[in-house]
Amino acid sequence: MDLEIKGRAAIVTGASTGIGLAVARELMENGVSVLIVARDQTRLEAAKRDLASFGNVQAYAADVSSAGAAEKIVESAIRHFGQLSILVNNAGRAHAGGLMASTEDDWNDMANVKLTAMRRLCKAGIPQMQKNGWGRIVNMSSIGGIYPNPKLLISHVLSAAINNLTKSLALEVAADGILVNAIGIGAVATDNWSFNMIPAVRRTRPEWNDLSDDDVLARISAEKTPIGRAGEPKDIAAIAAFLASNRNGFVTGDTIEASGGADRFM
Repeated sequence: MDLEIKGRAAIVTGASTGIGLAVARELMENGVSVLIVARDQTRLEAAKRDLASFGNVQAYAADVSSAGAAEKIVESAIRHFGQLSILVNNAGRAHAGGLMASTEDDWNDMANVKLTAMRRLCKAGIPQMQKNGWGRIVNMSSIGGIYPNPKLLISHVLSAAINNLTKSLALEVAADGILVNAIGIGAVATDNWSFNMIPAVRRTRPEWNDLSDDDVLARISAEKTPIGRAGEPKDIAAIAAFLASNRNGFVTGDTIEASGGADRFM
């Protein structure tokens, strides 16, 4: 399918690995110039090298939650590409644990990366899309924003807020030709699972302690996901690319569930 976005320019945050990297590649394969953004300069440059064969890619190292970062990221995209039409807000991670185990720092850190940075980037990027009379924003959320799980309380509270922001913003900018959607992600095999989720699973399933991380993910996915497997970054990237494309002309304000049919993954 021709997504009809050749020649457009995008920002993808959290793009040095995993879902963000897969989204950047999918967009570039459809002729989009992409500014990839992440905190780790070394990993970001490695991602840029990996993507270089697919088209025009530039990299900007930044902590998206820091003050002024959103404006600088958008300025970098305009400097490199002369325009901005697509924004994919992917930065962030899951946080395991309930309310009583959480700290103020946990709440502040997660909110700054997942929600505040998203809001700031949307506000900085939308005027550029309004100039074009066309724009697409895709916000990465979680199925926990729809089906909350107390084992991931902070992440799912923030995911619900992301879904609400997405809907509200979509209504605000629809008349400008800008469509805004979210993806409610389930269990996807990324570094986030290895570093943040699998240790939490191991704490509750000690009988799996001798299994490799891959085996733990396979077992929990088979148990919790109706299709019997974890997702792959390319599964999410395909949805994001469609939502960010000209072939999507009628879906806005929605949160698309991409979880293999699961309503929780822990």
